[in-house]
Amino acid sequence: MKLLFGILMSLIIIVIGNAVIIAQNSMKPPVAKKVPKVLKIHGYEIVDNYAWLRDRNKEKNPEVVRYLNDENAYTESFMKPHQPLVDTLYQEMLGRIKQDDTSVPYKLGKYWYFTKTEAGKQYPVFLRSKNKNGSNAQVLLDQNEMAKGFEYFAIGDFDVSEDGNILAFSTDTTGYRQYTLQFKDLRTGKLMPERIERVTSTAWANDNKHIFVVTEDAEDKRADKFWRHEVGMDKNELLYDEKDVLFNIEVGKSRDHKMIMLGSVAKTMREYRYLAADDPAGEWKVITPRREGHEYSVDFNDGNFYITTNDKAVNFRVMRAPANDPSEKNWTEFIPHNPDVKIEDLDFFKNHAVVSELENGLEYLKVMNLKKNKAVRIATPESVYTMGMATNPEYDTNVIRYSYSSMITPNSTYEYNFKTEKSELIKQQEIPSGYDKTQYETTRVWATARDGVKVPVSLVMKKGTKLDGKSPMLLYAYGSYGFSMTPNFSTARLSLVDRGMIYAIAHIRGGSELGEKWRQDGRMFKKLNTFYDFIDSAKWLIDNKYTASDRLVIQGGSAGGLLMGGVVNMSPETFKAAIVQVPFVDVMNTMLDETLPLTTEEWIEWGNPNEKQAWDYMIRYSPYDNVKAQNYPNMLIEVSLNDSQVPYWEGAKFAAKVREMKTDNNIVLLKTNMGAGHGGSSGRFDRLKEIAFDYAYALTQVGVTK
Repeated sequence: MKLLFGILMSLIIIVIGNAVIIAQNSMKPPVAKKVPKVLKIHGYEIVDNYAWLRDRNKEKNPEVVRYLNDENAYTESFMKPHQPLVDTLYQEMLGRIKQDDTSVPYKLGKYWYFTKTEAGKQYPVFLRSKNKNGSNAQVLLDQNEMAKGFEYFAIGDFDVSEDGNILAFSTDTTGYRQYTLQFKDLRTGKLMPERIERVTSTAWANDNKHIFVVTEDAEDKRADKFWRHEVGMDKNELLYDEKDVLFNIEVGKSRDHKMIMLGSVAKTMREYRYLAADDPAGEWKVITPRREGHEYSVDFNDGNFYITTNDKAVNFRVMRAPANDPSEKNWTEFIPHNPDVKIEDLDFFKNHAVVSELENGLEYLKVMNLKKNKAVRIATPESVYTMGMATNPEYDTNVIRYSYSSMITPNSTYEYNFKTEKSELIKQQEIPSGYDKTQYETTRVWATARDGVKVPVSLVMKKGTKLDGKSPMLLYAYGSYGFSMTPNFSTARLSLVDRGMIYAIAHIRGGSELGEKWRQDGRMFKKLNTFYDFIDSAKWLIDNKYTASDRLVIQGGSAGGLLMGGVVNMSPETFKAAIVQVPFVDVMNTMLDETLPLTTEEWIEWGNPNEKQAWDYMIRYSPYDNVKAQNYPNMLIEVSLNDSQVPYWEGAKFAAKVREMKTDNNIVLLKTNMGAGHGGSSGRFDRLKEIAFDYAYALTQVGVTK
């Protein structure tokens, strides 16, 4: 009897369980109401049925919040059967993180500064010690304690005065990237009373009393005002107000502590002012006035200014100018232009300089001995990798740190010795659960775009993967602002590759992977190249049997979300599914609204749709405006309620419109992080859970459920 009862109960549980799963999978998606809003411009009449989802108020419209929560419930119900996979992926990813860890200490003045993470804690602790080994360390900030009571907590600026006595630090408690600057007396451990709101950058004068601060506008978040603040005083003196809406300003200090620079930076032009760091009340002077198309940056070393400029040099050259008059008439060439090598950055140390270079899609560090007039590139052991300067605040030093990794080599910090010209590995990312590099392989292939241009694609896969078109693939790209997507290492990504998925990064036009021309050929009135490159790279990978269209998931965020929105409109049949993160998809409406963050400064990145020529081009790719009645791939669209870079309503509107217009039974999910901003959650474990969710979605879309 007991046996029969047990069998019956088991059957009932199975039936109920299956019913729950069926109910979850049959839950209907929310339907956003339609409230037509008509825009008439340049002879066009555009109807926006979902404009009501936009709300810029701090306290959001309850109807909007309810709709977003309904969408979250729908997404959760859809993914509920896959929660065991999400949990498994999270535990795998967690097992690859060394929870008790210490960063490589860097020296600044009398102290060594470093961070420490502890098991079970979301955030790092910031410390310093008079000893390189970190003994008898002083706690400067404990982010775990500071974050109590907040769903989100980020530290921005971390800037110690020249004498090491006062720490200027900024915090954001919403994810809106709006930072409040505070000061801590490191001698007493006490917070000082003054607070400065909306701070974006800082630089200390050498008197240890004055700090220069840039603040942003409260509405459009353009960094436009420059102040001098005397620590301990409750007032700020306005020194400069940047009126040109194309520009943001930023302040910094030369590594030799001699000069402070204020940059006015737009997408295609820059202008720099300078002041001796010993003279905080002195007069700010301009290096050379801004002009259309002239991009330059400035450093100072050994009594001279060094100007990295694109004047007569598409990929930049470096000029030298005397401190007493650095105007253009006094510029002499220091590093000539090389059309095959883009100069990305220039770092000066006593007797040496390090040039960050980009050639044929690969990064290099070239060390220049200024006394011997000799230059050598630091050796790189792999053919596909990423490298760059690490934290190096000290000027008078014989060694520098740089970071190195590849898609199969964990993140590594090296120390390069100027005298011996040798590199030494001083720390490599540990993977507690184990990692065998020989089980994986990475390569770079060149896909052919429709105009014949070769597009580099970086790949990582399990060693021995057969290229028979049966492998699932996650293809990622960005392709905007000249940002290069380097082939780096990710412990989380191993969970995909271990399950047979190939991970790929398409280095499409709009980034700078192949130099400045690569950037210019993917912006403004050549922006369509960005979308075409991605589609053509995907088709090339399919044709060459790396994957198949029904095995291909794509992913991109922010401007990469624009990319995702564009390609699913243009070539939906090429992709099985898309992960569309914080996507800039409502291009026309956003770029017409100059009160929104980023809008005015990006008129020379995308175009100003108030001008008909720009409107006519931008409307060709604006994802929200090109949704039409056709089949679409499955989509997971992710937004954040406190996003200042790409407001949540862009992705929400896009999801609603695709769902309304599409002609198939594919699933469109909208997931809103109700307590974070553009970069997602701030805590390391919370962020890992988000990645596990995304990767579970990608895997299950191609039939991998365990």
